[in-house]
Amino acid sequence: MPEKFPTINSTLSPNELGKLIQRKYGLTDKTECSIFRLAMNHLYLVHDDENKYVFRVYTHNWRTQLEVEEELRLLILLKEAGRQVAFPIADQSNQFIQEIEAPEGTRFGVLFSYAKGIKTAKFSAQTSFLIGQALAKVHQSTENVELMRMSYNAQNLLKDPVLRTKEFYSKNSNEIQFLETLSNFLMLKMENIDKQTMRYGAVHLDVWFDNLHIDDEKEITFFDFDFCGNGYLCFDISYFLFQLLATHLNEEEYQEKAESFIKGYETVTIISNEEKKFLPYACLAIMTYYISVQCDRFDYWTNIFLNEDHLKRMVGNLKRWMAYHKIEMNNKVLTN
Repeated sequence: MPEKFPTINSTLSPNELGKLIQRKYGLTDKTECSIFRLAMNHLYLVHDDENKYVFRVYTHNWRTQLEVEEELRLLILLKEAGRQVAFPIADQSNQFIQEIEAPEGTRFGVLFSYAKGIKTAKFSAQTSFLIGQALAKVHQSTENVELMRMSYNAQNLLKDPVLRTKEFYSKNSNEIQFLETLSNFLMLKMENIDKQTMRYGAVHLDVWFDNLHIDDEKEITFFDFDFCGNGYLCFDISYFLFQLLATHLNEEEYQEKAESFIKGYETVTIISNEEKKFLPYACLAIMTYYISVQCDRFDYWTNIFLNEDHLKRMVGNLKRWMAYHKIEMNNKVLTN
């Protein structure tokens, strides 16, 4: 008899998962479950007659149970504050987290509400204004909220990630040297922040068009808080602007939408001068971190695009952002 072979990342059967969800959540016998996306985590679309949900299955050993609980605590807090987020749904035993015994070990599953609307990178300046407003309202609720999750700082955004990226790519290319120089430059920037005028609390850290739905150009719903943690609230603002530039080759169009986003945000709450000064730099630290996350998770989502050319593209986006903001890393700047 053939022996059972160990796995690192299985794909759960959508049919069997549908039966589990139907039973646990008391859904109708019309429940259907299908694979939506197999990436950092595995996402399934669940239909129950007229209702639609998303079931997320976290990859094995990606998040601890406490980390998942803290993400859900944040989402419930936001839902109760009337913020537009995809929220977790409890099963009939009032449990939010399902423990699933996969071949590789225990995996956590959570059922979320489905965010109304569509995902698109092609939205108007007016919609950008509304995204800014919606994010500011989220930040009003997350300021001074502390999660038992990662606190984003210079060590885990810059120093450690560059070492891991360097190890993954193994050769000391121009891109790796650039990331090392950038990391040192940004660490100095972060050390010199006037913390008193920087709002701090729970951050999403991945706010961009891929993690929000726009309903009828009016209503914005945020989802995928998988990277939430503690940090400066302006991290989210900066990251959105970075991704906005990355998806807009026309810089005049970008500028109009970026200004509209900031205006929308500031109709709800003011961004301090110190935060505005840090905006051009914050996203560069986050992207340095995300480059290393892709390397860390390579074995889990067969991202064959993760090669030297991909690193060049990623660094190219960083350089384009820096050119747009006239950020220089010459020795004079580094020593100031």
